[in-house]
Amino acid sequence: MRVRNLGILAHVDAGKTTVTERFLYLTGATHKRGEVHDGTTVTDFDPQERDRGITIFAAAVSCDWADHRINLIDTPGHVDFSDEVERSLRVLDGAVAVFDAVAGVEPQSESVWRQADRHGVPRLAFVNKLDRAGAELDGAVESIRTRLGTVPLPVQLPIGREDGFTGVVDLVRMRAYVWADGAGSFADLPVPDELGAEARRRRRVLEETVAELHPGALEEFCAEGALSAGTLTGALRDLTLSGGAVVVLCGSAYRNRGIEPLLDAVVAYLPAPSDMPPVRGEVPADPEAPFTALAFKVNASATGRMTYLRVYAGTIGKGDTVLDATTGRTERIARILRVQADRATEVDEARAGDIVAVVGPKSARAGATLCAPDAPVVLEPPTTADPVVSVAVEARRSTDTGRLATALARMTEEDPSLVVRSDPETGQTVLSGLGELHLEVAVEKLRRDRGLEVTVGRPQVAYRETVTKGVTDLLHRHVKQDGGAGQFAHVVITVEPTDGEEEFEFRSTVTGGRVPQEYVRAVEAGCRDALVEGPLGGHPVTGVRVTLTDGATHPKDSSEMAFRTAGRFALREALRASAMTLLEPVAEVTVTVPAESVGPVLGDLAARRGRVTDRTTRSTTAVVSATVPLAELFGYASRLRGRTQGRGTFTTRPAGYAPAP
Repeated sequence: MRVRNLGILAHVDAGKTTVTERFLYLTGATHKRGEVHDGTTVTDFDPQERDRGITIFAAAVSCDWADHRINLIDTPGHVDFSDEVERSLRVLDGAVAVFDAVAGVEPQSESVWRQADRHGVPRLAFVNKLDRAGAELDGAVESIRTRLGTVPLPVQLPIGREDGFTGVVDLVRMRAYVWADGAGSFADLPVPDELGAEARRRRRVLEETVAELHPGALEEFCAEGALSAGTLTGALRDLTLSGGAVVVLCGSAYRNRGIEPLLDAVVAYLPAPSDMPPVRGEVPADPEAPFTALAFKVNASATGRMTYLRVYAGTIGKGDTVLDATTGRTERIARILRVQADRATEVDEARAGDIVAVVGPKSARAGATLCAPDAPVVLEPPTTADPVVSVAVEARRSTDTGRLATALARMTEEDPSLVVRSDPETGQTVLSGLGELHLEVAVEKLRRDRGLEVTVGRPQVAYRETVTKGVTDLLHRHVKQDGGAGQFAHVVITVEPTDGEEEFEFRSTVTGGRVPQEYVRAVEAGCRDALVEGPLGGHPVTGVRVTLTDGATHPKDSSEMAFRTAGRFALREALRASAMTLLEPVAEVTVTVPAESVGPVLGDLAARRGRVTDRTTRSTTAVVSATVPLAELFGYASRLRGRTQGRGTFTTRPAGYAPAP
């Protein structure tokens, strides 16, 4: 059976989970349509997801459509859980990006789109909620063009507007698909006469745009003056795979309209595993090649440990032994499961292209490569974002301290973006994450799943330090004699701010071999050691360029260790002599409020040291964008509800660091 591995990406509340539910229902994987507002969806199975009405944890499901197996991951839309999206995109071949037909491209839509860009994941766009008041396909398409910087190719024309939306015209086949209320399927009809001229005009625009972008289509267009449905379909697939354009479809997932054509488009336009280039490590998608897989998610519970794998090459069966190339340990595969969110079906084997869960590996972490013991290979792991918010967590009962430590260790296995450390000054256990909601969910998980009563401190943000004015040609001599072989290293460094957003740059201008290359690398390593704690408050240092300008060695006492030590102490001394400033994390906030509430909201943002960057009005609604220090956003949700009688909403996304006052 042919395979498609795809994710559903979108902003909060654009309809990702509802689209997933309709996929499962229409393909026969479920027999009842789940609804987010009823808490009956398959993929939002965690109690917190149902209580909050949002997706928190990426959930994998499988279904069959048109002789294809579709392995699908429903990803979170909230910025605090962007690491779940990152790990999912690392193992997916394609994605469906869902957009709200009223709001168009929203902030988190843009963020996940950029994440998919970094991973080179081909995408389709689905403009959802066309049945809502104010819904407009053309407006959403234009926002895709302007905000995402891509070429949208609408292949459908809506039939009816808002409450009267009943179907779509397929501009490729020039047929109308109409869904009747309560009907189990759609009617495939000729294009209605009243839409004939508009459909032909849009088909012509589609052909001309595709011909401009695709050489094969251009050749036929010049020769025939038009494109056949077959040529157009092939060109749309090529443009999707290359990222040259994005095919746009539309519908209303909640009212079950437009989902079947979207499934057909997934099969027609998104890539099979064999269409994708070999992953880094040069592993081809061949079932006969040595087994290679990437672990991208771990569920570590008291009842057992489940590791989710994307199989890139080879075949794995129950009872096989694999190598964890990251740690060098061998692991035995006890069971292989095809996962349906919180349920699973056991299978005998998994082949190249599959996404499955396995039981047996005891220590594989998210990002680990599992491979055949006689053909070791290491695949590039997903990147993990640095935490920006921390809280102190402690057990209310001293007898639960050990249980709390075990529970936190399991949580960090499941979610690498959570970091646990012990504060050296207070001795408290500190839990760090990507946002206030991220930590709220983690603490609630401790209480619900582990049965622990915990006390939580006020959130604290992660500060950074940077250089505003450096020092030139600082000399540091490291000389040590303690009876045996001595240590000798002389280094001269210049420290200055970086020009761009680079966290750390190191270069050497030493000539004449005064410092051998291996010692230069040791100096760089020592400088990186010194960046962990800055002179202002012990915060990590960023935005620094270090240049090694000179140095000296000793024929016997110089070593890599000596030069690493010299580099560390030299940079520490240079930072103390430099002009430094404290940086705090800031977020881009988009607030949507009734027009009459704009004044109080702007005043509140100003009180929070916010800097307004944009303000627009849509009908009776105002949208305000501002850059606000993250520390000032704690508790903002309840304050906004109070100032707007519960009608205001806001979203955030990280916007880097800015000087603290």
